[in-house]
Amino acid sequence: MPFGPEPPQLLKQKLFYRGRKFDYEVIRLRLPNGAEGEWECVRHPGGALAVPVTSEGKLVLVRQYRFAAQDRLLEFPAGTVEPSEDPEATIRREIEEETGYRAKQWRTLGKFFLAPGYSDEIIYAYLAEDLEALDVLPAQDDDEDIEVVLMTPEEFEQAVLTGNPPIDAKSISSYMLARPFLEKKP
Repeated sequence: MPFGPEPPQLLKQKLFYRGRKFDYEVIRLRLPNGAEGEWECVRHPGGALAVPVTSEGKLVLVRQYRFAAQDRLLEFPAGTVEPSEDPEATIRREIEEETGYRAKQWRTLGKFFLAPGYSDEIIYAYLAEDLEALDVLPAQDDDEDIEVVLMTPEEFEQAVLTGNPPIDAKSISSYMLARPFLEKKP
């Protein structure tokens, strides 16, 4: 039975863990049909991601180790939105820190839930163009091990199809949002 216009009723909410980047809580709800249940949720402030494109049409990505995957994944530069920070300010900072590039042109691509089955995290996606390389590469955070990788859109799509190298879902989704704008390039 689908939920009607009536929302589920919150019966109990318990914070189990407060972390550096996210919180974990368990929520007990009564659904409109009267059934009760518990749901676990990762509460996240959101993330911002850029699909950076050089004047030559190359995509700028980063390869970094992700402990949960126990592998180095290929991703577009991204970062966690800090409290009271605009997502565009987040990604403007992160693109410089992670790639050593600054973009002069920005386009909002949209936003989407990353994994709504267990998290409220929203990704704000942007297209970053007219890149200029910074004179000095910023120092990486102590917990980052990042390598900058340039790829053509065709190489990126081939990597998505083969899974080699592995690419995360937020990067694939954001690329699909950017693709119509990339196809209009001469």
